[in-house]
Order: sequence, then structure tokens, then C-alpha cells
Amino acid sequence: MQLLAFIIAYPFLWIISILPFRVFYVLSDVVYFLVYHIIGYRKKVVRSNLALALPHLSDDERLIIEKKSYHHLCDMFMEMIKTMTISSDEMNKRFTITNLEVIKEYENKGKSIMLIASHYASWEWLLALNQKLSLRGVAVYKKLANKYFDKLVRDIRSKYNTELVSTSKTIPLIAENQKNNIRCVYGLASDQSPKADRIFHWESFMGIEVPVHTGPEMLAKKYDMTVIFAKVKKVKRGYYELTIIPISDNPNSIPNFGITNQYIKEVEKQILEAPEYYFWTHKRWKHRR
Repeated sequence: MQLLAFIIAYPFLWIISILPFRVFYVLSDVVYFLVYHIIGYRKKVVRSNLALALPHLSDDERLIIEKKSYHHLCDMFMEMIKTMTISSDEMNKRFTITNLEVIKEYENKGKSIMLIASHYASWEWLLALNQKLSLRGVAVYKKLANKYFDKLVRDIRSKYNTELVSTSKTIPLIAENQKNNIRCVYGLASDQSPKADRIFHWESFMGIEVPVHTGPEMLAKKYDMTVIFAKVKKVKRGYYELTIIPISDNPNSIPNFGITNQYIKEVEKQILEAPEYYFWTHKRWKHRR
């Protein structure tokens, strides 16, 4: 059944990926109408999250953000499909980097880099950064149940010579690379809620005390990695801008959870600048106190 589902879906995905951008975004508008108005995908979760995180806004203001966020969500997942066939030149035109020299400077120091991002704007096209780097790029992802779609996602996200590693294999891979003196840029999006059995630390996120992932900080300290934050901004439809925010070149000099706290603050800044580009469908505040 997994193979059959893939065989049926793949031709449609490929056709979508080769559509001209004007037609492509018209199709995304159709998907938005179905997802938001007909299916109502996770509307209750989104409204609950918006009410918790943005209580200072009125119901009407949050409703505007809600609709815009669904529009953006559909665009972003459609753009992941577009990555199947998009050219490097087109990608470089649509995903630009404002301060590439910052990460290049860190590359030259001979240390691995922990690049932490958030589920904001386009974390999918963030992989295009690897075209500009000399260090090996490694992106951490959650493995899909369908092995054929999992391979497709890995192929799409590996387009720019990025190595994808599942969450369960991340620590052994980093340890092996460090042992063999292989320097990498490790990319993780760590702003979502950890599983209940993996809660080690709580932080205030959007004014609410929640458990947070501490893995990036712990790994950066253990292996002395430079830590940077990838701030992605949506300039307009189909166009994004990446700015590298340095967090620490000496992680062990920062008190425990200081890096995690700074990361959370950077994510909050993104959300408050333009909340419609955050991934509100995830149950981020299901554990709170």
C-alpha cells in the first residue's frame, strides 16, 4: 500500500513542481481554500495557540493572522514540492543571504557549527544555504512512516548536497564525525514541544512557561561548536531572506540553558515581527505551567 500510494502521488507532485510560479501560486490558493475553508485543518489548535501567544490582540486581529498563516503554510509546503525541479539560479534569486560573511568567518575557524532555526517563514529552503558553504551540511529531520515518501523528502532536501539524518541517529553521527575530525554545519529546528519523557528544562516562550529542547545546546557544549541562529524573513510571496545571528563561538563560557534561552528569545522576535509566518498548527503549548 505504501508503494501504491507513492506511485499514484509522485506524477502529480512532479507536475506541480514544474508549473510556472504564477500558475503554481494559483494552485496554492486553491489548496488554501480546501485546507482552511473546507477541511478546517487544525483550526482549533491554531486558534488556541494564537490566543495563548498573542492575548494582547483582538479576536478580529488574530483571525486575520490565522488566515494569513494558513495561506503561508500552503505556500511553504507547495514550495517544498517546487524544490524537486527548481534550478540553483532560481533558488538563489528567491532565497538570499544578507550576511554570508559571518558564517564564512566561522567556517575558517576549523570548528563545526550548530545552526538552530525555527519553524518560521521557510525552513525548507534554508537548505539552499549549503550551496554557499565549504563545510558539510547536515540537516536533522523526523523520519516519515511511508518509506517511499521518506526517500522523496530526503532526495528533495538533499538537493544541495545536504546530508539528512533522522533524529534518532543525530548524536551517533555527530560523535563519529568529531572522532574523524569531520567538520559540519548541523541544522536543527528546535522550537517545537519535546516529548513528555524528554522534558529537561522549562523556559518562558511567548509569555508561557513551556518545556524546550536543550539538545542543540548540550551538543554544542560537548563538542565545542559555534552556535548561530538562522533568522529567515519572508520578503514577499516566494521570496525569503536569511540573516545569520551569532549566539556563541565559545558555548562552554555560557551558563547552562543560556544558549537555549537566547534562541527562544530570537524566535519570539521573529513571531512578534510577523506572526502570520509561524507554524501555528503544531501543539506547541500542550505542556505548560
